[in-house]
Amino acid sequence: MSSTRQGAAVLPSDRRALVAMDLGAESCRVSLLRWIDGAAQMKLVHRFPNHAVQTADGLRWDLKTILAGLDHGLKLCAEIAAEGIRSLAVDGWAVDYVRLGDDGTPVADPFCYRDERTLAAENLLHRKISAEHMRALTGIQILRINTVYQMAADAAPLRACRWLNLPEYVLYRYGGDAVSEKTNATHTQMVGLNGEWSSEIFAALGCELSVAPPIVKPGRDLGKLRGPLAALPALADTRLIAPTCHDTASAIAAIADTGDDWAYISSGTWSLVGTLLHAPINDHAARAENFTNLGGADDTVCFHKNVNGMWLLRQCMEQWNQDGAHIDLTELIAATALLPAPEFLLDVDDPDLLLPGWMPERINAQLRRRGLAEISPLAADAPAMASLIFHSLAARYAEVLQRVAAITGKKLRRLHVMGGGSRNQLLNRLTAEATGLEVHLAGTECSTLGNFAVQLATLERGSITMPLGRATCAWAAELGRSQRAEPVSLWRR
Repeated sequence: MSSTRQGAAVLPSDRRALVAMDLGAESCRVSLLRWIDGAAQMKLVHRFPNHAVQTADGLRWDLKTILAGLDHGLKLCAEIAAEGIRSLAVDGWAVDYVRLGDDGTPVADPFCYRDERTLAAENLLHRKISAEHMRALTGIQILRINTVYQMAADAAPLRACRWLNLPEYVLYRYGGDAVSEKTNATHTQMVGLNGEWSSEIFAALGCELSVAPPIVKPGRDLGKLRGPLAALPALADTRLIAPTCHDTASAIAAIADTGDDWAYISSGTWSLVGTLLHAPINDHAARAENFTNLGGADDTVCFHKNVNGMWLLRQCMEQWNQDGAHIDLTELIAATALLPAPEFLLDVDDPDLLLPGWMPERINAQLRRRGLAEISPLAADAPAMASLIFHSLAARYAEVLQRVAAITGKKLRRLHVMGGGSRNQLLNRLTAEATGLEVHLAGTECSTLGNFAVQLATLERGSITMPLGRATCAWAAELGRSQRAEPVSLWRR
């Protein structure tokens, strides 16, 4: 990496600040990266809650509130960074999208991927194009939340409208080109293994290819920030960059591990369990077990499987709180750690457990179907329910990782756990025990760190001779060394 050094820190050629926006299904964050006294300092400037809203016609995201929160965070960054802001990039959860009218403005709030309209749409679409053929075309796991099933649920007039996934829409709203960044595009299940939109799938949807944005690789400069915020001095010359727009790909880009013997779990609402490859694997075993081949930084492939995650416990806690209890997560985990292991495990990937509401009852309904004893649904017995969830998740992680090793031929030794779930020390211990791997805790803000690393690799491309992916890894390592908010820690069985 060609750059200047002051002490142990590697510094970019331009010391202006960078902004990373991370869109989350539970909260959105705006962070600032500055170079202070020769070292990188990453600061969370603004975090605000996010949640889907049940409307008369479905479960939707409150786009106006999301955008207002991002604007507020960007204004705060502009006030702090007197040196100016060099670039802005956005990552977020995948699959959800904004339909645009002829004037480029949203025609409605975007649907949430958990809306139940895709239950019928999935079946209807597969009457036109089989799940097996879609899987063969794309290498992407069949999952009803994928963009393709949401689009199948849209009315015909909407399917004729242009669209952008949420992170790319935010960049477009700030003045950037309308694009679909590769890591997000692959997650739609509408991109062929050749990296282009699949005409067969678009035909099955009744959509013209012209409504889809052009696919670009991570690190594309989309132009200069425009609009009212560009009047602020710090934002007068800010570049808009498409990083790895899928937040999981962004988090994986932050793992500064150059070996080929590691796996990852992006642990949050979902648990994404897998490893990084240099080429997709779409053989019979991968298809039969529904592994996915999603785009990663620098033409890598995120080969993983969606496993239910902390969604299970969060939904239980919401139910308990609605019933008048006040459950503290830290206290709940501590109480759960004192309990013996449950006598049986939950099928965490039961489709019924992906739906919102009444989670304790949904869990017990599964247990009844399997002829097992029910767990008390009462808040007073929350540790027993949490114990069942944590042990079941750890066992499922181990099962999936065994299949990852078998399909890829890798000898896995390390497991990097990132995201909010990495704070759950009980789940980390259970995961280490179940998998037999060294569990490294990469921290909760890996998506932000990966976002910044891709920005730096893009901006410094003129002075760096290595490929974007290697440069991203190098910058991620440097940012991690200089100001990691949480130290890397380790669990061994």
